[in-house]
Amino acid sequence: MSTVFLKSIVHGARYFPLWSALAVSQWRSFDVRSRSLGTTFAAVMRWFPPARRSFDREARRVFPNMTRGARAKLGQSMGKHMGRTLFKLYHDAEFQAQHHKFRVSGPGLDALKEAHATGKGAIIVSGHFGQWEAIRAVLRQNGMESGAIISTHKNPHYARRIRAGIEEGGKPILSTGRAGTMALVRHLRSGGIISILLDEKYPEGIRLPFLGLDALTSISAAQLALKYDLPMIPAYGIRIDDENAVQVIFEAPIAHTDSVTMTRAFNDSLSARILANPDQWYWLLKRWDGA
Repeated sequence: MSTVFLKSIVHGARYFPLWSALAVSQWRSFDVRSRSLGTTFAAVMRWFPPARRSFDREARRVFPNMTRGARAKLGQSMGKHMGRTLFKLYHDAEFQAQHHKFRVSGPGLDALKEAHATGKGAIIVSGHFGQWEAIRAVLRQNGMESGAIISTHKNPHYARRIRAGIEEGGKPILSTGRAGTMALVRHLRSGGIISILLDEKYPEGIRLPFLGLDALTSISAAQLALKYDLPMIPAYGIRIDDENAVQVIFEAPIAHTDSVTMTRAFNDSLSARILANPDQWYWLLKRWDGA
C-alpha cells in the first residue's frame, strides 16, 4: 500500500466528522445549522483531551490566575464560536446575504471608501477573532471587494472547501510564499484591497508583545503599507445580540511611522479586542511557541 494512498485515507478520515456534521443538518435553516456546528465544536472542546489541553496551555499563559474550571468553560465557548465561524466560512455566499445582521461602525470604512474612490489600494488587518468574514461582506455592501491571503491546509479536503468558501467572499485569493507576495503587490498597486489575518506565528518575524507576551510577528503588512503609501486599517467582526448579529468595526488607519511601531499598534488593538471577548479568539494557533 503506497504512502500517498495511506495519506489519502487519513485525510478522508479526519475530514469525515466535519463533513458529517455539515451534511446531517443541511436541510435546516441557516441559523440553526450555524448553531448546530457551534454546539458540535463546543462538545469537541469539552470531550476531546488533545484540544482541551492545547487550549488550556495557551489560555493559562494569558490568564494565569483564572481557575481551571473557568478556563474549561472559556474553551467550550471558544469552540462554539469557532464552529459558527467555520460554518459561515464554508457558506460564505449565504452569509453575505445576511445584510440585516451587520452593524457597522468606525472611521476606517470612510478611509477605505476614500482610497477606493481615488483608485488607491488598502490593507485590512484582523485576526482569527469573531466573525472575520463579516468584514469583507460589509465591503461588498459598500461597492468594494477584498481579496484574502490564505495558508494552504495540509488536508486537501479542508483546503478545497475552505478556499471555495473564501473565494465566495471576495477575490483574489492569494497563497503565502514568493509567488503569492508578487501577486499581492500587483493587486495593491492596481488599487485592490487585501484582508490579512495577522495573528499567526511567523517564524521569520520579530518578537512583539501580543496579549502581554512576546510573539513572533510578521511586519510585512506594515512594510507594504509604507512602501506603497497605503492605509493599514484594523477591522473586526464581533458577535453581539446573543450572537445573532455582528458588530463590524473599522478602526482608524494606523499612523504611518515605521513597520515595527505600526505592527505593534495592531497587536495592541487586537489584544484589546480579545481581552474584551476572549471566547471569540481562536486560541489554538500556538501563537507563542518558539518565541
